[in-house]
This record gives sequence, C-alpha cells and structure tokens, in this order.
Amino acid sequence: MSADSSSTPRGVAAYLGVARGPFLVLPVVLVAAGAAAGFVDGSFSWARTAVAFIGLLSLHAAVNTLNEVSDLKSGIDLATARTPFSGGSGTLPARRLSPHAALVFGLGCAAVGLACGIWFVSQVGPVILPLLVLGAVFVLGYTDLLARVGLGEAAAGLGLGTLPVMGTALVQGGALGPAGLAASVPAFFMTFNLLLLNEFPDEAADRQGGRLNLVLLFGRRRAAVAYAVAALATPLAIVAAVVVGALPPAALVAALPSLLLIKPLRWALGDSAAAVPWPALGANVAWNLATNAVLAGALATAGLT
Repeated sequence: MSADSSSTPRGVAAYLGVARGPFLVLPVVLVAAGAAAGFVDGSFSWARTAVAFIGLLSLHAAVNTLNEVSDLKSGIDLATARTPFSGGSGTLPARRLSPHAALVFGLGCAAVGLACGIWFVSQVGPVILPLLVLGAVFVLGYTDLLARVGLGEAAAGLGLGTLPVMGTALVQGGALGPAGLAASVPAFFMTFNLLLLNEFPDEAADRQGGRLNLVLLFGRRRAAVAYAVAALATPLAIVAAVVVGALPPAALVAALPSLLLIKPLRWALGDSAAAVPWPALGANVAWNLATNAVLAGALATAGLT
C-alpha cells in the first residue's frame, strides 16, 4: 500500500500531519469556553455544543491543511527551520502525502464545517450567518490573501478565537449574551499571539515566500512589542469584564495562567533580535490552552451556583 493511503496507520499519521494534529486541542478549549459562557448567559445544549466542536475542529483542520498545501507551492515549507511549534509539519515536503490528496482533504474538512454551519442556521436562524460568512472568509482566504497583506494575525485571532467563542455561546440559545461576548475578547488576543510568536522563527522563509505578516511589516522589535501588548491585554480583558459585570467573579482565576508568559515576555521585551527560545514558544501555547480551559471551568462552575 502507498504511504498516502488513509487505511494505514502511516496514512492516518500523514493526514494528521497536514492538519497539524497537536494544534487541534485549540477547538476543544474554545468551544468549552463558548459553551460555558452561554451557560452563564442562561442557555446550554449538549447537542449544539457537540456540533459546534465538530464544525470548528473540521474548519481548523481545513485551514491548517490548505496552509500546508500553499506553503509547499510557495516554497515556504522548503525553507523553514522547523520547531515543534512553527515551520509546518514537514509532511508534504517529505512526500508522505501528495499535495492533491492534502487539498482534497482540506476542502473536505471545510465542507464538514459548512454542513455544521447550515445545520445551525436551521436551528437558530439567520442571526448566525454573519459569523459563518466571516469564518468562511478566514478559512479560505487566510493563506493566499490575508497572510500576504498583513492581516494574518488578526484573521487568526478572529477566526480561531473570537468567532468560535461567540458562535458557540450564541448557538446555545439563539442569542449572544454578555458573557459570550466578554469571553471572546481574550480568545482573540491569545490566538493572535499564538500565530505571531510562531512567525518569528519563520521570518526568512516567509519573506522568501511572499508573506507579509507583522514580523515582516513592522520588524522584529515592533512585532515583539505588539506581542507583549496583546499578551498583557488578555488578563486585563478578563479583569475588566468582571469589573463591568459581563463575567462572574469566578472568571478572575482565568488570569492566573498568564504567569506562563514570563518566558515569552522576557524574550519579547529583551533581545528580540535573538531566536525565540523553544521554552518560550511552548509557554505561549500552554498559556493559550490553559487560559481558555480555566475560563471555561470557572464559567461552568459559576453557572451551576
């Protein structure tokens, strides 16, 4: 059998590779945060939460896969110095999967996400349509358009941060409450930073491949400052939401994972010309996942009391 066959363990691993399997934990915590926020706002549905997870997981796999196909064509994936957190999976350059098979897989994942969106329209009505349209733009336009005009980080923050949390909260009962809106704000900053910090190791390859991200647009020093600002804005957004009553006091515990930012902030506010240390890249990922997870747990607990 060929290495491309999805019926073999090696084939499954190849598809998980282009989908960036380890990063697919993000949809879990985003949907959890959105569902818990909807619970606090007065509505919760296991069925709708499950469909939201399937849809977001599929769309995340789609954008990751389409990104890998595009980066092979542009030569970016042939020039990156890969880390566990950046530089692509290496699946397509190593010929463990054909670009055509990856493209079909990515579009198939996008189709699953679309089907979930259509189901939600039938359940909650056209109120969900603006979020679905924006999500489609971010999925299909991220790599070949938005990431080439300096909008990649904002698109990631919205498409894999704000919109999933808002959308999951909204579909619980058909309306977006204050907790759903408030929980989506730190999600934006965290996913924005998840992408931004991972772009520093790929600076040379991205420049060669025609990308225009914030590292290339502003330079390393200013982009590092932008990272620091977004990082500090995350716990501040949580505290501010509690102060104005959009989130319950229990949500304050979600500011604690920001202590994980010590290593990446030390780099960002220090010698940003130096390579980003792997522990800082890892801490950036852990901070994102932990903050969303802790916020989800805090909101669920508050909703039960």
